This record gives sequence, structure tokens and C-alpha cells, in this order.
Amino acid sequence: MNKKIFGLLLVLQLGWSCAWSQQLTGIATQWSDSFAEWIIFTDVEEERGELRLRWNSQGDWTQWEYRIGEWTGLIKAKWPNRVDEWEVRGENVIVDARAIWRDDPREWRVSSPAGYQYKWRSRYGNISEEWLMDTDNYGHFEMYTAYEGDPREWVIIDELAASLPERMMLVFLTLINSTPKQ
Repeated sequence: MNKKIFGLLLVLQLGWSCAWSQQLTGIATQWSDSFAEWIIFTDVEEERGELRLRWNSQGDWTQWEYRIGEWTGLIKAKWPNRVDEWEVRGENVIVDARAIWRDDPREWRVSSPAGYQYKWRSRYGNISEEWLMDTDNYGHFEMYTAYEGDPREWVIIDELAASLPERMMLVFLTLINSTPKQ
């Protein structure tokens, strides 16, 4: 009986993680002078999304919202006044991320709802313009600025077999650690 329940839960979990089959292709700021609102591009041309600061007027950079089509989610710091631990909640899934070293935003451990973990890191320690996944077990995911020195527009290489909340966690970690807070 326990094997049947476990099998059913495994099938449901795999279904949740594969339900969103689009690929993210890029993200750019809505306005050239603000990093609080972003446009998300997917491989379906007419299906754009948005990532925006939840409380823009208050200057609170610890809570964000995203929407792509009918898919929505919330990104927030797990603890007040600590930006080394984040969680994404969306589509009945919670994805956690924690900086591997406290006060070092260049390398993160992301925990998926399926129970596996992977590293998301800046390719070069002193430059935050290029980020990549550190393992090939779950696919490939990479982000880099479209123009060197300009963090307003990013290219996304998305070959990851993961849910949208997992992908959004990687995108968010890149943006929050690579852009000014204005």
C-alpha cells in the first residue's frame, strides 16, 4: 500500500514540475531608470510575463510578484532583514534558495519541490553579469547580460526540466544580486 501511495505522489510531483513546458528566453526592465519592474520573454512570442516589486512605493525589495500568462507566484525573503534566504511560491509549489556562504551572494543552493538540490552561481567571482547552473543532471540554465556592463537586459538559455517557480528562482537570484536597488 505504501509503495502505491509513494508511486502516486511521485507521478503527481513529476506532473507538477513538467506542467509548464515553455522556455524563458530573456528578461528586461520595463523602464530604463528602474529595476523594480521587469518584462519576461518566453519562446511563445505573444506570451510575455512580468516580474515586479510587490510594494514599490515602500522601497521594500524583499517581496516580488511574477505573472506569465495565467501562471503567478510570489517571491520573498524567508526572514526579515536577511537577503541570503529566499522562497518562491507558485502553482502549489515552494522553492527555497539559500546562499552557500553567508553574506556572499555569488553562489546559491536551490532546493526543488521534487527533493533535489543544485547550485546557481556567478560564473566569475568578481563579475555578476553571467550566471549558470553548476550541474548537468537536471538540464542547463544560464543567464548573461545582453550588453556588457548593462544589467537592464538579460538573455536566458533555458534547457531546464523544472517547474516555473524553480526557473523564476534562478532568474530572481540573478537580478536581485546583479542590479542596483532603484
